[in-house]
Amino acid sequence: MEKLVACVCKRPDALCRLICFPWAGGGTSQLAQWGKRFSDAIEVFCIRLPGRETRHEEPFAKDMTSFINEVTSVLLKELKRKPFAFFGHSLGTYISFAVAHHLKEKYKLEPVHLFVSGAHAPNVTCFSLRSMPIPDGKDQVLAYVKAVGRTELLLNEDTWKQMALTLREDFRLFQTFSFEKAEMNTPFSCDVTCFSGSDDNAYDVQGWQELTSGDISFYEFPGDHFYLLEPSNQSILIKHITRCIENAGL
Repeated sequence: MEKLVACVCKRPDALCRLICFPWAGGGTSQLAQWGKRFSDAIEVFCIRLPGRETRHEEPFAKDMTSFINEVTSVLLKELKRKPFAFFGHSLGTYISFAVAHHLKEKYKLEPVHLFVSGAHAPNVTCFSLRSMPIPDGKDQVLAYVKAVGRTELLLNEDTWKQMALTLREDFRLFQTFSFEKAEMNTPFSCDVTCFSGSDDNAYDVQGWQELTSGDISFYEFPGDHFYLLEPSNQSILIKHITRCIENAGL
């Protein structure tokens, strides 16, 4: 569990767990800290991919299916024990969706709420991870590092190289993700909330309405793709997530 999950504020008596999936190239440092800001009713887990942090000596995940199997096998007992919600940002949205879809198909489990951020719905025509260019040149990686506010990574050549490698490998992992909605099949019944930044690219999120029989809501925050790293946005985001989970009738 400790290898896969970062939990900085353990709450064994919490009514619900919020399981967070970070963006490409990301670790657990930002989203895991959310655990300190939620009420005692919510415990926050952040998923740690191999190839970084305490898993830096492990090989990067090569395909989405194997990583989904790792997440579900490690968390299954806990997911059966109490309600859970998922939050994913950017390419992390697709991991959270893939895990949720696997849990529903194989174990009849689903989140009480699915929070998706900075991403297309996986069933829309414009969505194609395979066509997304893998950041390779230094300028591309530099722009990404600056966007996530991690310019201190540029001060050390070894750290810089590791960040670039992690980002490229994560994009390769996400390119192995695929989803085709079966006709007349609605995968989920939970509510879905879509978040985005006002200055980010426009995302086609309407497709989420085809993937659940629950309610859909859309919220836009001031800022770019990494709007959620702004303290003021983060406070509002956490309050909104808390309200949605509390309204789930746990």
